[in-house]
Amino acid sequence: MMTAVLSRIATRPPAPGALPVAAEVAGPLLPFWLACLAALGGGLSLMTGFPGADIWPLTLVGVAGILVSLIGQRWNRALLIGLIGGLAFWCAHISWLTLYLGPVPWLALAVVEAAFFAIGAVTIAIVYRFAPRVWPTRLGRLGILPIVVAGLWTAREAFTAVAPEGGFSWGRVAFSQSMSPFASLVAFVGISGLSFLLVWLVAFVIQLCREVGVSVLSRVTLAVGAVALLLVVPAWPAPTTGTTRIAAVQGNTKSGLLDRVEAGDNLNAHITETLKLEGDNVDMVVWPENASDVDPEASRAAAADLDFISGIMKAPLVVGTIAERDGKFYNTSLLWENGTVADFYDKRHPVPFAEYMPARPFFRALVPDLVDLVTRDYQVGTTDTVMNVDGVVAGISICFDITDDSAVQAMVDDGAQVILAQTNNADFGQTDENLQQLAIARLRAIETGRSVVNISTVGHSAIIAPDGSTLDAIAPYTPGAMVDDVPLSTTITPASLVGRGIEWLVSGLGLAGLALSLVAAARTRRRPR
Repeated sequence: MMTAVLSRIATRPPAPGALPVAAEVAGPLLPFWLACLAALGGGLSLMTGFPGADIWPLTLVGVAGILVSLIGQRWNRALLIGLIGGLAFWCAHISWLTLYLGPVPWLALAVVEAAFFAIGAVTIAIVYRFAPRVWPTRLGRLGILPIVVAGLWTAREAFTAVAPEGGFSWGRVAFSQSMSPFASLVAFVGISGLSFLLVWLVAFVIQLCREVGVSVLSRVTLAVGAVALLLVVPAWPAPTTGTTRIAAVQGNTKSGLLDRVEAGDNLNAHITETLKLEGDNVDMVVWPENASDVDPEASRAAAADLDFISGIMKAPLVVGTIAERDGKFYNTSLLWENGTVADFYDKRHPVPFAEYMPARPFFRALVPDLVDLVTRDYQVGTTDTVMNVDGVVAGISICFDITDDSAVQAMVDDGAQVILAQTNNADFGQTDENLQQLAIARLRAIETGRSVVNISTVGHSAIIAPDGSTLDAIAPYTPGAMVDDVPLSTTITPASLVGRGIEWLVSGLGLAGLALSLVAAARTRRRPR
């Protein structure tokens, strides 16, 4: 259907009596009912590009469906169209939330994210509607309009990655591309930059189809050239400086929110798997988030267990636990060495409604049973992001920290040579959430030029090289360990140097284009009929 629509766009002559292009306000490209269907299909297609379907070209098809549905629409209709597309995408993309927690958290988050999606759709629709006035020339429409559209899409992604309540940096277009030929671009432009380039590519091809008086050969040549422009960029060489031998242990523990276990079960499971490695010569042992479900700083027995494992392995231990300090709780990673805590990292990005409850009295009045599952509120960590583990500077990420651009950048700025991504995916079972998070970790490895040790309580656990390739992996819901010589790096990729600057730049271009379009809209309303 999309091909037929675009073909019709490319060949449709101007309507008799139409205003000159310089004075025209673009009318709807599709009837409202068809635009709603295109947005629905676009949202579902966009979702299919992500793991686990992982058909990455469908992400671009989905973006095209959303953009085509918005062209020429008035703001109120664009709001509904965007809401339909956003709900289709988000309800499908985060369906894993329903596994144990039911429909309420899933639907609430999907509606919030879809609302932001709809607001972003309105801004894009305004730009498309008044583009003929703002950019009356073909060069302007082909050269500037796609940049503005892609900039607005990127700005919406960037905003929802940090707000509200710390944001939900999930579902960004770039995160669908971990296995695509475009993935290597993330080392140069970062996550937001990759989202921008892909949306720009789609918007440029759509605009090529819309332009009247352009030959088919010219359209095809320009479209192929735009794709080649992105693919011709060579992969970042990802230079390394030596290796460190890491043992990463997956205990396959019952560590979900609703699991009924005795205190110490997670700790014992990881001890059991680590003991199987006795005799291996390693530089460090890494356990996942909350692998020690008893705080060794508060329990002599747990401390003795960590001492025992560290002694058996003759190596420091990086272990996740829950720490209490001054009556406040932290999701923490400890560096256990020589019988004591040599360093620790507190999670920077605790997840609202899971690790803390905003406005607890209000939400408890609505859904008391769900709110009561969150028995304590974890604090936002203020520690630095790295640990010196036997001479190796390791960046530490706990669970959704890996989706946080600022946390990842902080690791690089703090001198990380390798990233240890400790996580607990037990609340999501064998759903796409595990694969989506692993895909993000893979892109972070490419973006930073650092190896990423993604170690989970239940999987998917993998060691990813700086070029994005998989060095080792453990099957999900299988106890085991990865023992590997992991490459180290101190390189600074272009993305680490200017990635956030690119995000600000392209978002600013999008917002500037929106401002010009709003001025054109105001002038149109004042013009005598």
